[in-house]
Amino acid sequence: MTDAPRLDRQVCFALYSASRAATALYRPLLDDLGLTYPQYLVMLVLWENEPRGVKELGEELGLDSGTLSPLLKRLEALGLVERRRSGEDERRVAIHLTPAGRGLSSRAAGIPQRLAEAAGLSSAELDQLHSTLERLTAALHESR
Repeated sequence: MTDAPRLDRQVCFALYSASRAATALYRPLLDDLGLTYPQYLVMLVLWENEPRGVKELGEELGLDSGTLSPLLKRLEALGLVERRRSGEDERRVAIHLTPAGRGLSSRAAGIPQRLAEAAGLSSAELDQLHSTLERLTAALHESR
């Protein structure tokens, strides 16, 4: 059976394994912040630029409202974000960081460096990997 697909040659499995390993490395770092990995991703987007609309957050993170809404409710319960309805359009909800949410940014600042160090790759290699993964993601989205 030489034509059978082999697990060790599957790009999808290499991506899956790398993702699980990275998430496992992040877990104790994020536990210190009181965040799950998906919550951390939401916070990253908000630290870059806030406020953000719920729809905009979902599009940037590739999350549907059924997944994003509970995440936002939990972040709000933690006192890290506030959801505010637009005065111009009651249907629109903007997500704002609270002072505690803004302050968490400095505590999270070293997390990407920890992953980079654990990966054992140079900055150039990490940049190349990032670029390749972005191209792969875009191509796979286009092929649907």
